[in-house]
Amino acid sequence: MNKNPELTGVALLHNVAYNKSTAFTQEERDRLKLRGLLPAAIGTMTTQLHRVLENMRRKENDIEKYIFLSALQERNERLFYQLIIENIREIMPLIYTPTVGQACKEFANIFRCEKGFYITANDRGKIREILDNWPHKDIKIIVITDGERILGLGDLGANGMGIPIGKLSLYCACAGISPEQTLPVMFDVGTNNEELLADPVYLGTNQKRLQGPDYFSLMDEFIAAVTDAYPGVLIQFEDFAADNAFVLLHKYRHTTFCFNDDIQGTAAVVLAGVYASTRISKKDFKDLKFTFLGAGSAASGIGSMIAQALMAEGLSHEKAHQRLWFFNSKGLVTRSRQNLPQHIQNFAHDLPDCEFLEAIDIHQPDILIGATGSPGTFTEEIVARMAKIKARPGIFALSNPTNRAECTAQQAYQWSAGQAIFASGSPFDEVMLNGQTLRPGQGNNAYIFPGVGLGMIACQVKTIPDTIFLESAKALAKFVTEDDLALGSIYPLIDEIRSVSLNIATAVAKRAYADGLTEQPEPKDVKGYIRSMMYEPEY
Repeated sequence: MNKNPELTGVALLHNVAYNKSTAFTQEERDRLKLRGLLPAAIGTMTTQLHRVLENMRRKENDIEKYIFLSALQERNERLFYQLIIENIREIMPLIYTPTVGQACKEFANIFRCEKGFYITANDRGKIREILDNWPHKDIKIIVITDGERILGLGDLGANGMGIPIGKLSLYCACAGISPEQTLPVMFDVGTNNEELLADPVYLGTNQKRLQGPDYFSLMDEFIAAVTDAYPGVLIQFEDFAADNAFVLLHKYRHTTFCFNDDIQGTAAVVLAGVYASTRISKKDFKDLKFTFLGAGSAASGIGSMIAQALMAEGLSHEKAHQRLWFFNSKGLVTRSRQNLPQHIQNFAHDLPDCEFLEAIDIHQPDILIGATGSPGTFTEEIVARMAKIKARPGIFALSNPTNRAECTAQQAYQWSAGQAIFASGSPFDEVMLNGQTLRPGQGNNAYIFPGVGLGMIACQVKTIPDTIFLESAKALAKFVTEDDLALGSIYPLIDEIRSVSLNIATAVAKRAYADGLTEQPEPKDVKGYIRSMMYEPEY
């Protein structure tokens, strides 16, 4: 039913939120002045879903499917989201990782319709004013990027707008946030990507990146503007380079309703996988040791959250951090290293420098975590060595998109003789090995951030401490079934993600109420209250 009585005729058909296309009934066609504007046959959402799914499947490659789905979103929003909900396993890789990486690389060439909001240095002093140009006023969630570190692809400048668009589509489909309450933002402060600067069709600010005080003062103005325009809005930072990511998080996290998904969301989903892996390995979480390849924002965020979880199990700060060893492009992170970034200094140890394989032999880790953005860095020798020192080693190849993963699922299973507990950031197909079916676990942030966002909005917190993400990791790990574990998977099927998000939202909201993070009274039925808030796209 059309919820806006002012919209009729062609204006209604061109409104993405209310358009039902051929599903308008005869009575609606008469009342809403649609007679003659549509074919005679009355459809249903079911018939429309069948039609668009078949049309999408005819596309020759994934980027063409991405373009098709984007066009559907631009003309019939509810049909788009119902298509995702009913076909999440097939559609998610098309609207997010891995296809969104290619979509960002080609963003200027496939641009069809304006989506989202762009902030540039030329808007300084006017950001609050231009926010009034956005048509929706009840914004609950903003996802913002500056495009400097898109997935494992590097600086894509304004082409990175595909990330906020994709993330917010998942908020709507996976957690029931209304599309009209979401705002994708590109913080377009230039790019250092010479190829983009020389590209005549590039859509972003054609200059080198703004840096230093000018960069941070522009972000200050943006934060002040959006919190004034949209009181209580949740701001999610996404795909910022490590140095800026940590500065922004530490600057705003105690005063602003915000989080960084690469640092905190990634950490929570990996921690959930670690928790679940102990049900396969039969090891106590508090006894685990970890080695990281990569020491950027994602890796150090994962390390920090694992350390907090270990401390919650009774370990001291020092002993918890001793369980985690880090390697980056310059070798083992030790205290003798000069100019270590601040975010990794807690993980520097008094150790002699050594090669990666030697460090594995010395440290004897239970779990190997890759966040390098460099494919193939988990070699056969490395994986085999992990399987030699531990009966069921955890191999977490987390870099996105799929072609950037440190190793494939097939490689991890083969090189470990089927003993690896494998997880990745992007999806891999099931593997048959010696007659056994193995289902790779996908440590997708979409298991975490939609539920956390929904729960925090529901109870109206002012800030989000790390305890909320620890709670979300526990809730996700509990959702993993014995059937999942029997297939070697430490994450639930992606098909269940809407239920996962509701459970996580409930768990984190209860934690927020218990910890006094909100002034709102706790509902008698927290889960029922949150469920009642969730957007349902059916006609």
